[in-house]
Amino acid sequence: MIRKATLLSVLIAALLTPSVVTTASTAAAAPVTAQQAKLTIESITPDVPRRLTDEIKVSGKVTNAGTTPMGPLVIRLWPSKQPFTDRAGMEAYLAGGPVVEYAMLSSTITIPSVAAGASAPFDLVTTPAALALSRFGVYPLSVEVLNNWQQVAKVRTSLTYAPPTVPPAPKVKLAFALPIIDQPHRSDDSIFIDETLRTSLLGNGRLADLLRIAKSQPKNVTWFVDPALLDDVKAMTWPYTVHPKSGEKTSRPADASAGQWLDSLRTALAGQKVVATPYADPDVTALAHQGLDQATAKAVSIGGSKARSLLKQDVSTTIAWPVSGKVDDDALDLLTVSGVSTVLLNADSLPPNPPVTFTPDAAATIDSVSGPVTALLADPGLSRTLELEQGVAGSTTLQKQRFVAETALIAGEPGAPPSRSLVVAPARRWNPNPTHVSNLLKTAAGLPWLTGVPLDSIKPGKAATPRSGLVYTDDDRKAELGKKYLDAVRRVARKAELTSSITTERRPSDFDSAVLRLASSAWRTKTGTGSREIKQVDQAVEADLGLVTITGGASLAGDEGQIPISVKNERDQRISLTVEVTSDDRGVLEIVGDGKPQRLVIGAKQSGTIQVTMRSKASGDSTVTVRLGTLDGKTYDSPQKLTIRTTGYTGIALVIIGAALSVMLAAVVMRILRRRSQRRLAKTAKVRENERV
Repeated sequence: MIRKATLLSVLIAALLTPSVVTTASTAAAAPVTAQQAKLTIESITPDVPRRLTDEIKVSGKVTNAGTTPMGPLVIRLWPSKQPFTDRAGMEAYLAGGPVVEYAMLSSTITIPSVAAGASAPFDLVTTPAALALSRFGVYPLSVEVLNNWQQVAKVRTSLTYAPPTVPPAPKVKLAFALPIIDQPHRSDDSIFIDETLRTSLLGNGRLADLLRIAKSQPKNVTWFVDPALLDDVKAMTWPYTVHPKSGEKTSRPADASAGQWLDSLRTALAGQKVVATPYADPDVTALAHQGLDQATAKAVSIGGSKARSLLKQDVSTTIAWPVSGKVDDDALDLLTVSGVSTVLLNADSLPPNPPVTFTPDAAATIDSVSGPVTALLADPGLSRTLELEQGVAGSTTLQKQRFVAETALIAGEPGAPPSRSLVVAPARRWNPNPTHVSNLLKTAAGLPWLTGVPLDSIKPGKAATPRSGLVYTDDDRKAELGKKYLDAVRRVARKAELTSSITTERRPSDFDSAVLRLASSAWRTKTGTGSREIKQVDQAVEADLGLVTITGGASLAGDEGQIPISVKNERDQRISLTVEVTSDDRGVLEIVGDGKPQRLVIGAKQSGTIQVTMRSKASGDSTVTVRLGTLDGKTYDSPQKLTIRTTGYTGIALVIIGAALSVMLAAVVMRILRRRSQRRLAKTAKVRENERV
């Protein structure tokens, strides 16, 4: 049946094709190949014909990609009488599947010749009546190019015909979720790891394109903004330092383009729905699986604070969009205890159970440790239409036709409940074409079977489609940040916590943001870059820890005395910590007392001292270990050894000294007795001399 219909169509096309005069040049022309002829569909208007007499114009061009002229070429429009019955049927057709029944050819055009490297435009004009369209539906439509009646190029698309119906069909609610998310560009707060952020903000850069879309003020769009991106851009408005993978640190002046982009985004998003992602868009499922539970709550809190400060407007933190639209029960629990009440997921993360023959409502309810949670499920097919197909000429038109067709098929699905909603969400780090996205959003707003709504207005209905549990596969688990990587993040995070836990105000760590950037989902496919950031942040944390140092070392005169142990604080904050001193050789030196750590409070840029009573058991050099700790019992930095020189006197030393004193005393006594004897002798001699006289 198909072969007969095709043959009949070819014969009709031959009759309808204008005759071409055969000349010496055309007769000698080489056959055109599929590699030489490139067909592009540039527009199909209107988006949706409503009446049988509406003029449908298909415009495009044929490009000669070869090195020799090609022609003559016949371009013709092939419609089908039968509309698609479902979305799967259209998917199969666009992938190259067969067509049930072609309609009569209604439009052809002949191009005599196309020079090498040149393009020839064309317009094919028809009407729904000429295409034999009889009812509401989405119909197969293709444009093909023939040379010598051999097909050399073909593009498949669809045409949606929507005559007015009485009563009007129920409208489907539609919400868009668009991300402004990037990878982190700083290691610690003062060092940029590359200069790609500045490039992305300028010209046709990805972030510049996102700004263009935001400036168009599309309706019914909810923007998901990563506060870490705003933070990075803000850091560029002051002089900053870049330390690339290969090369030395380089100083950069404040970047005016960064301030302009941030100001423009702030203006564009004013009055629009904005959701702040957790800071740096962390890999929440990986954090849950590797025991870094506190990081999620911290990311939600810091993210909301940063976004409100930098955008100067209220933002929501109660909606979370996990990476890849995937989450398991562990990660869901982490999010909900952090204040999240709604999660945006891919529809295949929560499939209907049992399966249904229609597109179910986008809202569902799932259970968590904190109670019921709303799940908003993005439609994968519709979401892909926001992104152009790489290497496909005319992708803008084809994707728009696909969007119109997909939503029309959804609206007309038999057996579906009267009230449904749809969510469209592209990949979180998409590289959009602003013209395509803006046109698609405008098209969606004009489709008679859709009504635009904000994302947060979509709620699960009373007759919601039953769903299975969360689907999180082994492949999803393998895509996470790995244990080895996150163990390194954990070590840095523990050190970073120490820098804040010794401050008397116990204020948040200056490295909280840096550590969260290390846990970004962006490093799933760039662990090398993430690992380099870990090293840089670790070095910065170690340098900060090194601002608190132990000084000391002295001599202990006698068998017991006090030795001062000093701690120098070169930080800008007042600190409070504990100092514990232990003897490394208790046979030589003993610490007197209970040995408990002593608390020490030190002002900014000052030193503090404690007195430690020690008892010497032998003279000579001995070492003690000094440990600094936080008030909650954690060790601060590595213990340090100090040398104590003991000069105390033991029992043997006292005997020796006593003997020496005895000898000295005997010598003194002998000297006194000798002097007395000499005096008596002198006196006796004098008496005898007087007697002689």
